[in-house]
Amino acid sequence: MKQVTATGQTVEMAVQSALNELKTTKDRVEIKIIDEGKRGLLGIFGSRPAIVKVTLKTDPVAEAKKFLQTICDEMDIPVVIHVRTDNLFMHIDLESEKAALLIGKRGHTLNALQTLTQALVNRYTDHYMSVILDVENYRRKREEKLTELAERLAKKVAREKKPYSLEPMPSYERKIIHSALAGHPEVTTYSVGEEPKRHLVITPKN
Repeated sequence: MKQVTATGQTVEMAVQSALNELKTTKDRVEIKIIDEGKRGLLGIFGSRPAIVKVTLKTDPVAEAKKFLQTICDEMDIPVVIHVRTDNLFMHIDLESEKAALLIGKRGHTLNALQTLTQALVNRYTDHYMSVILDVENYRRKREEKLTELAERLAKKVAREKKPYSLEPMPSYERKIIHSALAGHPEVTTYSVGEEPKRHLVITPKN
């Protein structure tokens, strides 16, 4: 964390001096006024300069990229990291020739990395930000597969008139299936169990 203590004839001038030294802008710093200063008689006698302490805010995007790059380097996984922010969301896309290692079995490694990155990012933000981490469009492909699975199982449940329990999966994946079958005329869905074994059940409406 870079921090500068600066002086000036006024608080504004002291702040500007600190910004110049940090090579940044006012929206990227935290400012603490140590002394507002004093003009003095005729602007000379008894005058006292203003003193401020200016701290450069940590950039959550830069920290997220550095964190993920470090992990990938430790795992010997070459990676290109793309980050974009959208209001309260940070979307991070990873490109790698070793994508399977970053995804893990059923996305477990990817989900763990997302959880860790989100915890890190929110140490440096003034408001809660959700991190969505993806590798080679895995989440979109996974959503398509889960939607197809939901429709296929819904037909099976409607035909056999018996509930069907799916394997445990993360909450966002359960939500995909809940949403896919929300308007289904013959079946409904609900979740049971405790994490990490919480799973979804598709059951006939009647």
